[in-house]
Amino acid sequence: MQAAGHEQVTFFQDEKTGLKAIVAIHSTVLGPALGGCRVWPYENEAAALNDVLRLSRAMTYKNSAMGLPLGGGKAVIIADSTVDKTPALFEAFGRAVDRLGGRYITAQDVGTAPEDMVAIRRQTQWVAGLPKTSGDPSPATAFGVYSGLKAALRHAFGSDDLTGRRVAVQGLGAVGMSLAERLYADGAQLVVADIAQKRIDQAVKELGARAVTSDEIYDVECDVFAPCALGAVINDDTVPRLTAKVVAGSANNQLAESRHGDALKARGIVYAPDFIINGGGVINVSDELQPGGYNRERAYALVGDIGNKVARALALADERGISTDAAAVMLAEERLQAARQTA
Repeated sequence: MQAAGHEQVTFFQDEKTGLKAIVAIHSTVLGPALGGCRVWPYENEAAALNDVLRLSRAMTYKNSAMGLPLGGGKAVIIADSTVDKTPALFEAFGRAVDRLGGRYITAQDVGTAPEDMVAIRRQTQWVAGLPKTSGDPSPATAFGVYSGLKAALRHAFGSDDLTGRRVAVQGLGAVGMSLAERLYADGAQLVVADIAQKRIDQAVKELGARAVTSDEIYDVECDVFAPCALGAVINDDTVPRLTAKVVAGSANNQLAESRHGDALKARGIVYAPDFIINGGGVINVSDELQPGGYNRERAYALVGDIGNKVARALALADERGISTDAAAVMLAEERLQAARQTA
């Protein structure tokens, strides 16, 4: 907590429902900590803790970079979303969130869905992403990634035209598939990988995609590598294998360590910083908190500006001779530092 500047980390368990959850509040300097709830079958509590610490810190930077009056937090529930999810489990989690008194606002993430937010809402007001308001954030996230990817293309190739560009999409969940559909509509050639054969079959049939294994995706000859699954996929093993000139996807914490941003820079690969390019979902969800409630047109106008935010980070990186990841952190820290000084 001290190393990364976290304010609070709380463990919750409920014997009756089997809930095992961790909520990490990284920063409330800009406002209450907003971040999704991830359900994942972690190997142990140490792995879950490491993930929630990394994710919550990234949310602080994401919310800051998006210009939102919100801090960064995250929750993880140690469970298998395919077999362990029940309304009672999420009601228990809702009671846990409520005990934090509004310091943390939860929302949808990997392994959760809008209906899970409904169960949480029965126990606390501190939840966003409800079906009757902003709903599933995945389409907004995909739209933001699409906008940011095109900005990275302009930076790398001088044009954002996707016609004939080969894009390797790693992960075809709700965001990855939505992004793939947008890219296909713009004339991109798709190579895809996913752990679910059903989603691969859909992409092959509907989007003319070529399927490869989860490991082969790193070696595909392509213009853009789009990581849209879990994090830490840009690491010592994968950086030398990439052929793409652009890395732009929706996954959180794509770099295993910050030094891998420097490794991409050394190879001349344009990296669209993850916590900027994938900010569409949190923009969409946070619009629920506006006076008067959710307004889709207002939310999507802000999501569409993500391309400009990515372009600004890429330009700053070139100007300072630093990695794009470092430039993105610098931009996010500007707001945080100003808020700390006036607190």
